[in-house]
Amino acid sequence: MPKTITSDMLHGTWVHSHEEDRDREMVFRPDTFKFPPSRGRASFQLLPDGGLVESGPGPTDRRESRTGTWRLEGPDTLAFYQAAQTTPTRVLRIRAAHADRLIVDR
Repeated sequence: MPKTITSDMLHGTWVHSHEEDRDREMVFRPDTFKFPPSRGRASFQLLPDGGLVESGPGPTDRRESRTGTWRLEGPDTLAFYQAAQTTPTRVLRIRAAHADRLIVDR
């Protein structure tokens, strides 16, 4: 992992690659990655302006999306916020950030 994770390293759409998960790690790949077939995958898009789009299979297996904002909080913490929330709705501790793979704590 680079010494400093910057927001520029995280821009883009990241898709959960659950096949690569480990006991304590979740793996995300860019949306251009060639994934094997899956019934549905969670993803998030981190926009350069701080916008966020989270997507994933809903209760009827249709893809559902919600928007919000994101920001780096500290050297390795990615926080997601939904409309007008002052506390994060999701916090991911980044273990490694590369152009082709993002690894976070479970």
